[in-house]
This record gives sequence, C-alpha cells and structure tokens, in this order.
Amino acid sequence: MLVVAALGGNALLRRGEPLTAGAQRENVRVAARSLAAIVRAGHRLVVTHGNGPQVGLLALQGAAYKPDEAYPLDVLGAETEGMIGYMIEQELENALDHAHPVATLLTQVVVDRRDPAFEKPSKFVGPVYERSEAETRAKAAGWSIAADGDKWRRVVASPKPVEIPDFKTIKLLLDHGVIVVCTGGGGIPVVRCDDGSLTGIEAVIDKDAASALLARQLGADALLLLTDIDAVYRDFGREGATSVPLLTTKEARTFAAPAGSMGPKVVAGADFADAGGFTGIGRLEDAIAILDGSAGTRISRSLE
Repeated sequence: MLVVAALGGNALLRRGEPLTAGAQRENVRVAARSLAAIVRAGHRLVVTHGNGPQVGLLALQGAAYKPDEAYPLDVLGAETEGMIGYMIEQELENALDHAHPVATLLTQVVVDRRDPAFEKPSKFVGPVYERSEAETRAKAAGWSIAADGDKWRRVVASPKPVEIPDFKTIKLLLDHGVIVVCTGGGGIPVVRCDDGSLTGIEAVIDKDAASALLARQLGADALLLLTDIDAVYRDFGREGATSVPLLTTKEARTFAAPAGSMGPKVVAGADFADAGGFTGIGRLEDAIAILDGSAGTRISRSLE
C-alpha cells in the first residue's frame, strides 16, 4: 500500500514538555521506529507532520525584532518544515539502517486569499499559557487567543488548502523509491497571484486537511492521522466516554468531536476516505495495528 502518515504536533512534542531540541529529537526518534515498521511491512510511505508548537516558538523568538523586521508565518513555516523534516529524515534513516532513501521536501500549499478563515483565526500555535499570561501577551503583540483545554494559546488564520503545486516533485521521488517527508505543518501557505506567480501569506494550514489533500492527489491507499490519543471517542472528556472503532464518511461528517483537536482529523479523514481509500486515527505507536484494523478508529465509505 501507499501510506500517508501524518504525525500530530502532540506526537512529536508531548503536552507540557519543554520546546527544546532534545525533547523533540527524542520524540522523533520514537516516531521513527513506528514509521520504520510501516516500511518494513512492505508499504510505500509519505510522512507529513504538524508544527504548531514549533512555529509558535519561532514567532515568539521573532518578538526580539522590531515589528516591521519580524519574519511572517509563511517563512516561519518553511523554517519549521526544514527543522522537523531534518530530524524525521535522519532518525528514519537510522531506524531503517540506511537501507531506504529518505528525502525532505519543503512544500508550498496554495490557499484562497478570500478564505473566510482569515477573518476568524482558529489554529493553535505556540506554547500553552495560563489565561492571564495569554491575555497579557495577546494585548502586547496583537494576538488572537483561545482556550485549549484548561490552558490558553495563540490562534492564527487556518485557510483551507486548495492545491499542492509541488505534487509532481513528490510523485517523482515516490516513483524512484524514496520515502518522502513533506507538507510539514500543512505546508508553506501561499496564494496564486493574477499573473500565476506564487507569494507567501500570513497563515498556518491545518496539517490534517493538507495531508488528506496530498493523499487524494497521490491516490494513496491509506491515510494515518497519528496523535497521542488511541482512537476517536464519543463524548470525549466526559465520564463514560467510549472509543469508536469504525465510522462511515457520512457518520464522520456529523460526528461531535472537539473542534480544536480531533474534529479536524475526523473531517479530513472523511474527505480522504470519500476518494476511495481508508483513514486510520490513533496513537503513533499503534501505526501498524491501525493499518490492519486492530487499533484506532477507521473511517471508510462503508463499514464493510
């Protein structure tokens, strides 16, 4: 099978962990073992990943610059693609004993500059704060903020991905047997100008939506949305919550899931599964079991 495996930000940096290179490296090393198992099982692999904590960290570092000298989110997105992609590439090569070629590709993803998401920021980036500190930072920096569980974080515009212009390059690498790490953090957000040229825009694209678009374009057999939760849950966060092993795409589109975390995964999973493959959602360490249907939540057009 051709598998697109999307690593959630919480799979690469656990909640509450410091945003250090060492912590990220150790989590990537663990992730690489699960990804290597997919390859050893005979499957072709494309890896995507989140970047919310990392792009938020770079944005905080940018506060050291004068306001008109700080780097915009598209440039910071490119930086995080290189940083995280480098770690995944290296640790995956190590986990596979350098028997398979791995390449990281900085990936542009086109969005519509008229997307209503630009008027309603919703994508979490950066570290978590207590509400009082978040409000103080937001006032000083002009941020939008929102609750993320019992903490607060910065939120930015998250427009829908509509095109991956680097698709042909990804396909070329796959056709030559390369494991590709791409579309990191949802890709670098760009818009297409009237003359056909591309230019960056201030946004962060949802990684799951971009991964689903990529998987559809590649004609992948499976999309794995890997995180730190073992499955999709009905009544998540409440007493008596139960895991859901199977969802049809129709059920997934009306499923009540937390908007800031599992909700986008369920919707993106349905978008991909409607194209003919299946989506698996669950823990990173269960990747192989999710592929064979013995763990996680599977989304497909029917329950057969």
